[in-house]
Amino acid sequence: MIQRLWGRDRGTVVPADQAGAAWLVVGLGNPGRQYERNRHNVGFRVLDELARRQGVRFDHQRAKGKLAIGKLDGLATYLLKPHTFVNDSGLCVGPVAHYYRVPLERLLVVCDDIDLPFGRLRLRPSGSSGGHNGLKSIMQALGGRQDFARLRLGVGRPPHVPEVVIGHVLDNFSKAEEEELAALIPAAADAVQLVLRGSLDQAMDRYNGRTAAAPASPTASRQA
Repeated sequence: MIQRLWGRDRGTVVPADQAGAAWLVVGLGNPGRQYERNRHNVGFRVLDELARRQGVRFDHQRAKGKLAIGKLDGLATYLLKPHTFVNDSGLCVGPVAHYYRVPLERLLVVCDDIDLPFGRLRLRPSGSSGGHNGLKSIMQALGGRQDFARLRLGVGRPPHVPEVVIGHVLDNFSKAEEEELAALIPAAADAVQLVLRGSLDQAMDRYNGRTAAAPASPTASRQA
């Protein structure tokens, strides 16, 4: 039986094969043009690529976030950009996940990671926040649950001084990094789509450890 997931906007209806079958993909970042090219906003940029591929726009508003609604292989997908600023991402993600009845096994968060070298991808089915305030906020909104997938994109770590770290993630990528992002962001979007097709283990094998300059390898270690 075909069931439907309804949005509040007039005319917004997305078929799903079964209740709870939809995926919610969240990209973390800060709203506003001044932040668009910041390292902290790489999650937004991966979602922009996914929306482009699906031919959808972020033209729905949900819980202080921008939502694009589409389908991948016939499966409903919700692409969400919280506009609460990164540190309060849970204030948007929690209500949206609840509204669309998205189970945690169908929640995937894409974010930056200063503990990974620039260009490195790391996909995990669950885990701690790793010090990322956006992930921490989402976990709090989900009642402390950590069992949802996350794809981290390495942005490199500056000297370990709090003020320098904050400045690093709120700085734009360098010109050289932007050139490498032209390959990395599509690769990250490929990884997301593979997860949505039900192949998280395969995506981990193929993309974990990948760098911007290296092609994806099906033999890449999950422990990279």
